[in-house]
Amino acid sequence: MRRKYICQLSERTGRNTVIYYSAWLQKSGDFPLGIDDTDMNGFMSVFKGLDRSKGLDLVLHTPGGVLSATEAIIDYFRDLFGSDIRVIVPQLAMSAGTLIALSAREIVMGCHSSLGPIDPQFGGVSAHGVIEEFNTAKKEINENPGCAELWKTIISKYRPTFIGDCQKAIKWGDELARKLLSTGMFAEVEEQKGREIIRKIIDGLADHDASKAHDRHFSAKKCAKFGLNVTYLEDDKELQDAVLSVHHAAICLVGKPDIIKLIENQNGKNHIVRLQYDSRTKP
Repeated sequence: MRRKYICQLSERTGRNTVIYYSAWLQKSGDFPLGIDDTDMNGFMSVFKGLDRSKGLDLVLHTPGGVLSATEAIIDYFRDLFGSDIRVIVPQLAMSAGTLIALSAREIVMGCHSSLGPIDPQFGGVSAHGVIEEFNTAKKEINENPGCAELWKTIISKYRPTFIGDCQKAIKWGDELARKLLSTGMFAEVEEQKGREIIRKIIDGLADHDASKAHDRHFSAKKCAKFGLNVTYLEDDKELQDAVLSVHHAAICLVGKPDIIKLIENQNGKNHIVRLQYDSRTKP
């Protein structure tokens, strides 16, 4: 049934359709549920044999993942499909998943869909939060040296070079987001206008003070207000039905006890990652 729905979506759009689904909402624990370097193998498998002139529709459902792996995967997408990439978010594409969405020329979302902040994390710890805490410590110690011992206990939990790594990660994430937007979604917009739109988007998605939490959900309307090129699923009933049929079928699969991730194309070729940490690719 799932394969039929993916094929029908591809036929409806006339485009290559690849889905990437993680089981992070169904499972918890020390499992590779986020975007990582092993995903490259899955994408290589499902892209093989596709007519690249048809572009790519990527149906994305992910909590995010490793920034370096995400950047490499985006580069791979663009090497194959250029700027003819559309990201469809039926429910959630958070963190690094949002970065993948930013690499597209267009993001398709429903009223139930969300993107998330792109502030980098280290083992679940916000890089922005670390810098914020460190700056607060400096300020309070300058104002009241007597609290230095208290702050010493708190700051000592960070390994050497951690503060610098956080600063570099923040800069890396911001620079990557700007590059993706300027070379994709806003490549044909007048340069000064494009810079202004991109600045507003980055302020909305990367400002830890504004988002308050890394798992903050940004709706389709909010993302459009930031300046992103958002198309609403509800504006095309047939497309909405096709996308949600794929989504619910994929959610059923990753809800199975042994499934962690699914990558699949419209021809039925897939890459499934299972709890045993092995994967099987089916023709």
